[in-house]
Amino acid sequence: MAVLQKIPPENKIISLIGAEAFSYWAKICLEINLLYDMDTIWSDGGKKWKYEYKYRRGGKTLCALYARQDCFGFMIIFGQDERKKVETIRNDLSARTMELYDTADTYHDGKWVMLNESVPIDDILTLLKIKRKPNRTFAK
Repeated sequence: MAVLQKIPPENKIISLIGAEAFSYWAKICLEINLLYDMDTIWSDGGKKWKYEYKYRRGGKTLCALYARQDCFGFMIIFGQDERKKVETIRNDLSARTMELYDTADTYHDGKWVMLNESVPIDDILTLLKIKRKPNRTFAK
């Protein structure tokens, strides 16, 4: 995926994924920005997506948001140790979150879990905290 030279304006993302999905996107980004000090990278979305918006720090990706026509995606890749931690909190997460988690593909580098706006934001934040401990001084 190629890094974009020009960040797409908010209205372009809204027209692409829809106002409701964008509201969800914006809430997730706000929460991530409150919890984590991360670099962000806009890229083209490859073959399946129009845009990718990635949160990274120290060469490691925390998560990525994806946009294409009428569709929003949120990906977290869990390594083996992180998957064990997810298993210990299964009952704390929604059935929809666990359905998407359980059906996600596992590759040599981890389980690639693609979530969407059907997942409660609290579940996403819980999963992100498994992936990486918040590093903002005012984060809970």
